[in-house]
Amino acid sequence: GFDIKGNAAAAMTHQTQTLPADRGEITDRNGHVLAQSQPAVNITADPTIISTNGLTASYMSNREKLKAQAGPGIIAGVLAAYLGGDFTSYYNALTTTKTSDGVDIRYTMLHPSVLTYTDQKVTEHLGDLGYVGLYSEQAPIRTYPDGTVGANVLGYMMHSQDLADQQKYPWVGGDGIEYAQNTNLAGVDGEELYEWSPYGKIPSDTTVVKEPKQGISYQLTLDMPLQYMQDQRLAAAVQQSGSRSGIAITMSVKTGEVLAMSTYPTYDPNDISGQSNDNLGNRVVRDAYEPGSVEKLLTVAALVDQGLVDAGTKVIVPPSVTSGGAPISDAIDHGTIQLTTAGIIGQSSNVGAVLLSRQMTKEAFVDYLHRFGLGSPTGVGLPGEASGHIPDATMTDQTRDNMAFGQGMSVTAIQEAAAVNAIANGGTYIQPSIIKAAKDSKGAALPIAQPNTRQVVSQETATQMLGMMEAVVALNPGYFDIEGYNTAAKSGTAEVVDPACACYNGDYVMSYLGVAPAQNPELLTYVVLDRPASGSGTSEAAPVVHDVMELALSRYGVPLSTTAPTEYPTKW
Repeated sequence: GFDIKGNAAAAMTHQTQTLPADRGEITDRNGHVLAQSQPAVNITADPTIISTNGLTASYMSNREKLKAQAGPGIIAGVLAAYLGGDFTSYYNALTTTKTSDGVDIRYTMLHPSVLTYTDQKVTEHLGDLGYVGLYSEQAPIRTYPDGTVGANVLGYMMHSQDLADQQKYPWVGGDGIEYAQNTNLAGVDGEELYEWSPYGKIPSDTTVVKEPKQGISYQLTLDMPLQYMQDQRLAAAVQQSGSRSGIAITMSVKTGEVLAMSTYPTYDPNDISGQSNDNLGNRVVRDAYEPGSVEKLLTVAALVDQGLVDAGTKVIVPPSVTSGGAPISDAIDHGTIQLTTAGIIGQSSNVGAVLLSRQMTKEAFVDYLHRFGLGSPTGVGLPGEASGHIPDATMTDQTRDNMAFGQGMSVTAIQEAAAVNAIANGGTYIQPSIIKAAKDSKGAALPIAQPNTRQVVSQETATQMLGMMEAVVALNPGYFDIEGYNTAAKSGTAEVVDPACACYNGDYVMSYLGVAPAQNPELLTYVVLDRPASGSGTSEAAPVVHDVMELALSRYGVPLSTTAPTEYPTKW
């Protein structure tokens, strides 16, 4: 028992304490751990107890009083030695015993999220010295073993905005999967009832009222070795091209699973201090931009599907075409040339795309774009997903002409990748997904939402489109040639709208999308560079697509192409 004369045992009371649930793990498709929780505590103090070292002031000897007076300085020194931080800050917190209006301070946070091992060292050291008044609250910390790899998909932990919870349990998911699935990952906290004395919790008198329930664990569709390589390759391209930022996504064509999703600049979720919100967010789902010529694939697919054109349709393409009183021309000056539809895709002719698009109604054009998934979030499962913008059928003729080659509209990278993936997948749109599986605290599988699918264009239309995309590779040799495989692609270069003047200011978004193998597509990679200092989608973004795709084809053991590539005539 406790000697009432020598201490404040008479002040013993029953207290309750939350037992934080273990946060669920996040792993990649192969079970590699991407985010996990480690045992840790918040170290707190009762300054009122520290002021007397847990004794009753009226019964203290001079020796005990001197020891108590030295306590804040000694405790602050021990904390600084084990935890780092500022001695003065600790000392001030330990010696501030009353509020401004004279109320005793019985709780102050000294250091959050201290590893349990370190906390034990602090407790042992102060115990040997004979000081009391410090306490430990369970507060597991979140760690990300791979640092920056896939960070913008995973998200990070941040201080709770709920002021009632901030002192004791301050962490919640800040973005990515951590935010999107925060409640499920967090689990359900437990609670224990214990006898409390000035010397702390009395272990023999502690009762667990409610056991904590561990959070749900999620297996993502990401493949971390591929993710790492794509992250590195994208970062190099952004730096070399002088781009403001870059994004890349690789998908499984037949399942819609996202195998790698990269954005650069990125961050380390283990330490987000000093990071801008731009870098913390996921540009693949958040940033809307005008897609440029990759959009021609959807324009032409809509035309082919309606029977208005086919790969061999002959078009006389003048140097420019007038739209809204202004000329639209191609990236490379030319006289009047004779191209097929395949040639318009292969040479990425804006003029040809405009002339073809005028054959279908605006209603049909808009309807196909919506069926391809544009104009609304994909529902991939990541927060902050933008809708982009598709004008409605009341648009002007000039807007329709601009949309034919990917201007006057906006998309996100995940939308555009999923839209073209529908072409690669035999005309069937499949909703992109990032979560592959989920399990409860006992390891039992939990149901997850299955992706929505819909037929957008016919299998025949999709096959023709892939053949036209092969013409892109054939007419631009060296960029997306992968030994042993027939490949299909499309580049994009779009002017950037300056919000200040609502006009184009000479900046560009460059992109390149690749699919392989062309005759039976398994993989799709899409890379977008925001405002590179120079170059084109083909010269700047294509090498990234090439390198990522080459690795992915080998990694997944995709069979080599066994038939000759499609060779549609591009001129007549």
